[in-house]
Amino acid sequence: MNKHLTSVDQSDRLVPYNLRQSGETPVEMLIFTRVRKSPFWHLSVEAGCWRATIYNRIYHPFGYVRPEDGGTMVEYQALKNHVTMWDVAVERQIMVKGPDAEAFVDYVITRDATQIPPMRAKYVILCNNMGGVLNDPILLRLSKDEFWFSLADSDIGIYLQGVNHDNRFDVVIAEIDVCPLQIQGPKSLALMEDLVGNQADVKNLPFYGMLEAKIGGHDCVISQTGFSGEAGFEIYLRDATLHADDLWYAVLEAGRKYQLMVTAPPHCRRIQAGILSWGQDMDNQHNPFQCNLGYQVSLSAKGEWNKAGNYIGKDVLEQMQSELKSGKRPYKLQLVGLKMGGKPIEDFANDFWLISADDSANPCGFVTSPWFHPDEKTNIAMAYVPFDGTLNRHGFPIGNYGQKFKVHLPDKYAEKAGEPVDAEVVKMPFTTSVNLNIREIIDS
Repeated sequence: MNKHLTSVDQSDRLVPYNLRQSGETPVEMLIFTRVRKSPFWHLSVEAGCWRATIYNRIYHPFGYVRPEDGGTMVEYQALKNHVTMWDVAVERQIMVKGPDAEAFVDYVITRDATQIPPMRAKYVILCNNMGGVLNDPILLRLSKDEFWFSLADSDIGIYLQGVNHDNRFDVVIAEIDVCPLQIQGPKSLALMEDLVGNQADVKNLPFYGMLEAKIGGHDCVISQTGFSGEAGFEIYLRDATLHADDLWYAVLEAGRKYQLMVTAPPHCRRIQAGILSWGQDMDNQHNPFQCNLGYQVSLSAKGEWNKAGNYIGKDVLEQMQSELKSGKRPYKLQLVGLKMGGKPIEDFANDFWLISADDSANPCGFVTSPWFHPDEKTNIAMAYVPFDGTLNRHGFPIGNYGQKFKVHLPDKYAEKAGEPVDAEVVKMPFTTSVNLNIREIIDS
């Protein structure tokens, strides 16, 4: 095992983000009661789950096809060509409900919550008072006075309760027994229409639209959202602890004619789409601008410039935006997209691989999310490199497209053992999503 390396300049952080905080772990993961099992966990194991990670303190299925049988690329092809189902109960649902729900949500997110109508969802971020990104959930608005935060990997439920410790807002903040499945792939609409029947018009549901229906005889909230870049939906099962089996088997049965496959979330495809993974591509010491989420602070494409209300982190984020526009560089590293050489990377990286400006061993950055792009026949990655102040036409920070680097891959992926591979900064997303997100619209 290698020790932690901290040679990349991260002097603007209290704790260096990368470098040897993961690595190979030749130990057995312990399954016991301190970490939760989702209502779908036993069903995922039944479906062939052979490995898992921990996400939001819940065991998260992360592989169904073993490497000797084709591994993650088999799951990727199922997503691209048919339809897949994922156990994503790790997206814990935090309910904010009460007369002040809209005001409270508006205070903790950088977007304008007053512009989100009932039965619509939005991708949002929450920042701390230093401008760091605490979480990037999907926010579902069920009614005038009820929101659900569908969480990425951090304890935002406890945080939200802390924000309202003095009961300044008249709301109830609590985790609820609602667990989602994701249904993703080109056949997802046909499958959802079969599942919902004449209860609702799934076909005309807009991206981030929501509806309520029964599946497997039980109440669900359905949204047209997903973590894949492909067409897809999420099914949020109410009283999931009681009804998980019924929903799971109903989807499996209806999916037979569409060649449905139970898989893990396809990080190969989410990287292509430029979708970030909290804790891997950013954390609470990254500000939105340096991890390509500046559009969440000033949403020009939706006419939401300069959100009027106060929110946590507003002053420091507005100051940072002003500094960027004036040519200053208020942080060290910028998240960029890379195309790079090497043998095909077809599984999860267990470390943050180092980046150098040349063939030297002096690192200046690191890779966060690498994978092989099967369609373009090249390795791609998200990575942090020194920020040179480049902004796009909307005033958002980007990488210096065409800039060259060297990536120090493990020997099993290197073209020649011990030698770094060539890499070039390119525009993200690498592949356009079926449903365009705001970043794709404003950067087009």
